[in-house]
Amino acid sequence: MHPGQKLRQLLERPEIIVIPGIYDCLGAKLAKNAGFEVIASSGFGIAASTLGLPDYGFLTATEMLYSVGRIAQSVNIPLIADCDTGYGNALNVIRTVKDAVQLGIAGVILEDQEWPKKCGHFEGKQVIPMTEHMGKIRAAVDARGDSGLVIIARTDARANLGLDEAIRRGRAYIQAGADVLFVEAPQSVAELEAIAQAFPDVPLVANVIEGGKTPQLSASQLQQMGFKVVFFAVSALLAVTQVMTACFEGLKKRGTTADFDNMVNFEEFKEFIGIPQYQELEEKYGE
Repeated sequence: MHPGQKLRQLLERPEIIVIPGIYDCLGAKLAKNAGFEVIASSGFGIAASTLGLPDYGFLTATEMLYSVGRIAQSVNIPLIADCDTGYGNALNVIRTVKDAVQLGIAGVILEDQEWPKKCGHFEGKQVIPMTEHMGKIRAAVDARGDSGLVIIARTDARANLGLDEAIRRGRAYIQAGADVLFVEAPQSVAELEAIAQAFPDVPLVANVIEGGKTPQLSASQLQQMGFKVVFFAVSALLAVTQVMTACFEGLKKRGTTADFDNMVNFEEFKEFIGIPQYQELEEKYGE
């Protein structure tokens, strides 16, 4: 079964799907170990961790697909990949989607920003014409073939064109063949409610960014409104940044980490990362 088919089965469940944003294979393994059934790549996190740059469209299609491909292969749960704008026009989207299918990715997010894009909770975003993105969605539907890849259409129109235009675009993208709708960065509970009321029969995504533009509601609150998926896209990135900062500052100040308690035990980490299994293989195939 292609991971896309597995993701579709999860979308049919009545409960909301809580999905952590991850940016590397270790995070994917930790999320799976914590019991999550689906993960999503964070373009914000991948840009920060691999390039040390903000989510300003610096990542190329090759860099993004390389990262998400390794993540998808590191765990046996579905991965939704942030594929930005598809990295060009409809023809580029075709290649991006075909590559995603080959890499075993379960779903892709395709947004209607102009390139270079920006994080959905940044200022200064611009969007392409609605009809152009409809063409990209249709191209993605054709390119996925019979894989079951879930296509999530994202609109960033709320920022500079208003909520009504974002809803209008959402309807058009669903008509073009998208499976799931993601209206990025609504700015109040009332706006979240308006989105849910406008699409009672469409699986909807909410994106919770700590300190971002959207109210930080719980999964249960969003489910009650009518949302099907909630991303916590940068939670892990922000948490790791704080812990690493504290670790490095303590090490620089004291020259030791002996008094730094916020670490996993080394033996526990070796077990988690699979050292015992590889030691067995070494013995099996050694001289």
